Amino acid sequence: MTVFFVITLFSCEGTYKKVQKMNLKDEEPVAVGKMINLKYTDSGIVTVNLLAPLLKDYSNFNFPYQIFPEGIVLYFWEDDKKNIVVSDYAVKYEATGIVDLRGNVKITTSDSTKVNAQQLYWDQKNQWIFTDQPYNITFSDGSYNDGEGFNSSQDFSTFLSRKNQGVQLIDKNKITNE
Repeated sequence: MTVFFVITLFSCEGTYKKVQKMNLKDEEPVAVGKMINLKYTDSGIVTVNLLAPLLKDYSNFNFPYQIFPEGIVLYFWEDDKKNIVVSDYAVKYEATGIVDLRGNVKITTSDSTKVNAQQLYWDQKNQWIFTDQPYNITFSDGSYNDGEGFNSSQDFSTFLSRKNQGVQLIDKNKITNE
């Protein structure tokens, strides 16, 4: 009797998932959220706050993703430092951890570094930001860089740029003859 009950339970679960998929129209999201104000916490402390007018969740697809067609604003806090990310459109791919930010992408860090681009990718798993599109960045020391394409750690401690021009400020007091 127990074996029969277990088999029935698992067969019903599979059937339920099939019924859920049949009820969804082709290419439709599994969920839609409006006026999203999502807070991520770590040990009871808010570390990320995501604000978006509209979220469409396609986690029912073979390659699950979420889109924010009307843009996002993200606030990140780490050790009392606040960073802000804004874009007109965003896609978050669940399987890869990549976030594709498009349209008037702006990043402002707690040390006043500012990045402006039309498209940036954020690799959440590797904490890496990159683009092959034109961008401009102003660092906290006043130096700036305009170019096409860059790779950077998300804290900008490592910044590799392609095809660029700009001004790099050097502190003469830190230069040593070795």
